Amino acid sequence: MKVIGLTGGIGSGKSTISQYLAELGAVVIDADKVGHQAYKPGTPAFNDVVAAFGTDIIDEKGEIDRKKLGAIVFADSESLVRLNRIMHFRMREIIEKMIEDYVKQGVEVVVLEAAILIEANWVSLVDEVWVAAASELAVVKRLKEQRGLDEEQTHARIQSQITMEERAKYASAIIKNDGNLDEMKAQVKALWDKLYS
Repeated sequence: MKVIGLTGGIGSGKSTISQYLAELGAVVIDADKVGHQAYKPGTPAFNDVVAAFGTDIIDEKGEIDRKKLGAIVFADSESLVRLNRIMHFRMREIIEKMIEDYVKQGVEVVVLEAAILIEANWVSLVDEVWVAAASELAVVKRLKEQRGLDEEQTHARIQSQITMEERAKYASAIIKNDGNLDEMKAQVKALWDKLYS
């Protein structure tokens, strides 16, 4: 089985690429969904986060109030580091288990779509790292259309992430994704075919 780590900055089109890889036959693990799953009440991550940040972050439904937690961690970099340390470790456990299960099921290609693949030290979970890359112009346009973010908000988000140069150090392949769907698909299909050659 091959495990592909698909990463890239905000608005680079990771989800579009992973959707196409799913069409080609890959099983996709979406790290964002794993993160949501890890926050569920009673899970080890839930218990660790409440132990670290207190019961004030629990809402009336008994779940972690992500807005309250976000207000704490984005106001204090040490709190963010502490939260990431908890979540990255707990999410890694879930992802490892998912990969093991897919191996048992005989799945041939698993794609781990994770914006934080490199920052979370998950590179060791994958055989290859594919990086989605888009020009700043394309990212600004995409985030305005998809999320209603203005240029300033987009730049702030780009600045908060590791650079493309940093990602490129880990890349087995870089997929240019400036908005031409056919060109992107052609690049992905060529990489896909190489997996089977």
